[in-house]
Amino acid sequence: MIKIHQNYPLKNSNSFGLESDANIFIEADDLGELITALKNSNIDLSNPLFLGTGSNIILSRPNIGTVIHATNRDVTILEESRDSVLIKCGAGKDWDEFVEWTVSRGYGGLENLSLIPGSVGAAPIQNIGAYGAEVALCVESVLAVDLSKLHQFTLSKEDCHFGYRDSQFKRSESSLWLVWEVIFQLEKDPRVNLTYKPLKEAFPENHRPDIREVREEVIKIRRSKLPDPAEIGNAGSFFKNPVLSACQAGLIRENYPDMPIYYHDPGTVKVPAGWLIEACGWKGFREDKVGVFPRQALVLVNYGGAEARDILDLAEKIVQSVKSTFGIKLEMEVRIV
Repeated sequence: MIKIHQNYPLKNSNSFGLESDANIFIEADDLGELITALKNSNIDLSNPLFLGTGSNIILSRPNIGTVIHATNRDVTILEESRDSVLIKCGAGKDWDEFVEWTVSRGYGGLENLSLIPGSVGAAPIQNIGAYGAEVALCVESVLAVDLSKLHQFTLSKEDCHFGYRDSQFKRSESSLWLVWEVIFQLEKDPRVNLTYKPLKEAFPENHRPDIREVREEVIKIRRSKLPDPAEIGNAGSFFKNPVLSACQAGLIRENYPDMPIYYHDPGTVKVPAGWLIEACGWKGFREDKVGVFPRQALVLVNYGGAEARDILDLAEKIVQSVKSTFGIKLEMEVRIV
């Protein structure tokens, strides 16, 4: 089914709660109908916004143009072996609902990514990650639609070119690719991932938790640190954790020996952006309608009535502060539209 709305308000469609409107807002749960509708219309597809739950964007303009919102939520088991299962999921499915679906059936691989806001379709675009895991580890392939040609195609895991909070879908040449379905390969005899030290320390030393216990602990940790967008406007983690050479990190730790570092790739380490921001004194900062969340310095919040410019101005002040103190340039994780 296709629904096409005109002059559609987007305030309730983005987790920062920013005011904006779409000239055309399309809801679609059937790919064939969507392609047919677009072929037989004069809808402007030169710069569309593909909107899931709006949990990782800043709407910086009062008018967005054309917005396409996938509402296909079906979950289908495609293939099973003794050790693994292939599962197809529609892009419109709520991400955490899908994770709960997999965990409740004993399929492992996504439990560390519990409670991350967003839709299934957004997961491979951002290559979402948390607590030592990334969705790229479980993606088998992605079905997408090229709106410049209105035809569908499949990308293998390798074609997606996954990186840290990155994928082929974020490249300029892929700007008209709409993710429609994602196929995941999950384990039927799961090996839990406790590489993230605080998660490992949450369990007794001699206890090997199952994926249900890992999911519940991840949810507990996230709820203790992160604000609910339904209560305070936010987009979760606002900045990426910077990746430094081991040499650069070592030089910084000569002056800041308590700076945490985590192995990334050979010769490189990750530094928690939240630690850098907190070390610069921004945690809990508030300036009128915007601020830094008191329990997690990585989260910028809209206390009500803020505009995109207010949030971006605060973000720039934080970037400059961290740069001045540590010589590290923070990159935003959220997307500015």
